[in-house]
Amino acid sequence: EYYRGHRVPERMEEALNAVFPLRPGDLYGELANYLSKFSKPPVICKLVGRKVLDGVGQPTLEVEIYCTVKNYEKRICSTVMASHSQIPENALPETIEADEKERNDSVNTAVEWINESLNTMLRDLEPTDQCQADKILGEYFAKKVEEKNEIQKREEEEKEAKVTLAPTSCTPPPTSPSKKKKGGKPGKKVSVEEKAIPPAEPAESVLCGSLAIGGASLAIAKAGATLSHVPLYLYIALLKHDQESPKEMTLPLPMVTLLNCEKMSPAKLKLVKEVMLIPPVQVSLKQGIERVLDIQKEMTRLLESPGKMPGSQQADSKKGKAQNSGKKALSLTIKRISHLGCLTTGYDNLEQLLLLMQTACNNIGLELGTDMYLAINCAAHELMDYDKGKYEILTGTFKSPDEMVAMYVEMINNFPFIIALIDPLRKEDREQWSNICCALGSKCYLIAEDAATQISKLKTDQNINVGMCSGVVLKYINQTKVSDLIELTGILDGQRHITILGSPDGESSDESLVDLAAGLGARFLKLGGLSRGERVAKYNRLLAIEEELAANGALR
Repeated sequence: EYYRGHRVPERMEEALNAVFPLRPGDLYGELANYLSKFSKPPVICKLVGRKVLDGVGQPTLEVEIYCTVKNYEKRICSTVMASHSQIPENALPETIEADEKERNDSVNTAVEWINESLNTMLRDLEPTDQCQADKILGEYFAKKVEEKNEIQKREEEEKEAKVTLAPTSCTPPPTSPSKKKKGGKPGKKVSVEEKAIPPAEPAESVLCGSLAIGGASLAIAKAGATLSHVPLYLYIALLKHDQESPKEMTLPLPMVTLLNCEKMSPAKLKLVKEVMLIPPVQVSLKQGIERVLDIQKEMTRLLESPGKMPGSQQADSKKGKAQNSGKKALSLTIKRISHLGCLTTGYDNLEQLLLLMQTACNNIGLELGTDMYLAINCAAHELMDYDKGKYEILTGTFKSPDEMVAMYVEMINNFPFIIALIDPLRKEDREQWSNICCALGSKCYLIAEDAATQISKLKTDQNINVGMCSGVVLKYINQTKVSDLIELTGILDGQRHITILGSPDGESSDESLVDLAAGLGARFLKLGGLSRGERVAKYNRLLAIEEELAANGALR
């Protein structure tokens, strides 16, 4: 009765009849495959959160997913979250220390959330139900935010109750950016009155433990893809297009960081944080990456031979000892590989840097603007001197927001092979963002990274924070969920903004970001350089996806 009630005899007969004509090499394996179609879908039975280290040795979160598959508990997959810091290069040691403590606390809280509350809440959920999983995660996060707000409100009320006679003591806490500490120069303030710059907006708060939300959402998506026997990029594309499989897919172009110009280096140039290479669409990604590697080798050779560098007067002016010491010093600066996986170096002006890039390309038979393009990450929010109300583009050289716009227009006119500027201005300079987009929007991409608000706000407002930028760099960090990215890229597509998926500072060895970018149809992928394992792994994944799509005839 038990077997008949579950139609076992009938299905056994169907299985035997279906398998017989095939005469498979593994008869029982084929019977098992046939009958597994009638088994219950896998459900989540356990989430495991643990503290691990990312690519720069900082603590981060790993989430493992276990499912009940055909009555057995089985580990399906895991994901490691990348950590992101908003602390600038020139931060004080105590600020860095406080940030590290906060990060550590956040990871510990995230591990606790995964192993306790979320483990219980997501149990028995089908991992292919991404929508429901993200709904549960979103509600849990909203509850945690509410709890935090209530605690803060209570603490403020208690403070007010204690401090009744000294209302002025409430003013010091909101400190403005680090350079403002010099204050107390009334003469300077008057000059700023000419055209006061908008003050820096406070840093967007990150809830302690929020990594758990992003980690759980991505791990569930990976589990869904694994159990559906499709690669993650296709699984994401199916989620975005309501389970309609795209006939062709376009892969994002990589923005490969070649040089990291530290703003704290002894060199004068501060305007450039990253110099990135973008291969042309006419060549395959594999060929594009090979070209980047060739340029990187030639750049390294030129930097290690300062006498041969364009514009270098060192070879002509001082021979012998002085030249050797100069060569040694330069070699030491470029031998260091940045956390972004590229060479760390510094320059005295922009022309010197771009001339060197052109020389490197010409030496190997490539032309900038045809065979390779440049993108520059200006990270303008790190350049602002709030005392002067101006950006410090070179040591001791300052420009107002309006002067910055004129400078960028001249730069793009002189060097048309620069096809993208990232964060050319702070997000607060909205008027100048509008001006620069009117002036340069048709000539190059003007992209907001730190100048864009965080994903949760972008999704809520359905409006990009900086009026007319070409697109935004999205990072999968903190409480970002897979469905948030799907929804937001849909909004961006509708507004004709381009999507760039970007690696955070503390990248992990997890390659999921590449699958997310491919599945979401991002235009660019900003992964850093080609010299660190956790970053190179992502480039290898991108090349593997290209090969797979080409083999299936699905690469557009």
